[in-house]
Amino acid sequence: KFSYAPQLLLVDGGKGQLGVAEQVVRELGLENEIPVASLAKRFEEVFIPGSSKPVEVPRGSDALFMLQVIRDEAHRFANRFHRELRGKAMTTSSLDGINGLGAARAAKLIKALGSVTAVKNATLEDLALLTWLPEPVAIAVYQRFHS
Repeated sequence: KFSYAPQLLLVDGGKGQLGVAEQVVRELGLENEIPVASLAKRFEEVFIPGSSKPVEVPRGSDALFMLQVIRDEAHRFANRFHRELRGKAMTTSSLDGINGLGAARAAKLIKALGSVTAVKNATLEDLALLTWLPEPVAIAVYQRFHS
């Protein structure tokens, strides 16, 4: 829900992406409330529903510049968001948060079994063979992946 309806839904792409956006807006019952247009990057063409040809927006015009800035800002925002997600994924592990399993012990466990996947697939008996791993921690590791 919007606190107020957008004045325009601008889609990055050509006629195909515009068609998908139109379908979504229609499925949401908003086709009479939110106009849709698309901006195709290669030739900076603007498409609107019901027209197979692009709208003529003069190159170098303020209108085209504004649409490009909106598109580029959306790209910048999305790229930063995904970079942050990847960064978090690189610094977290499925072993995080297991009681008694800190960073050093987790690294030793991964080294002993060969990979995080091997840790996930380990049986309780496999973990019990690691004499340096306390039994309560072995049970906690096993339960994390087998409950």
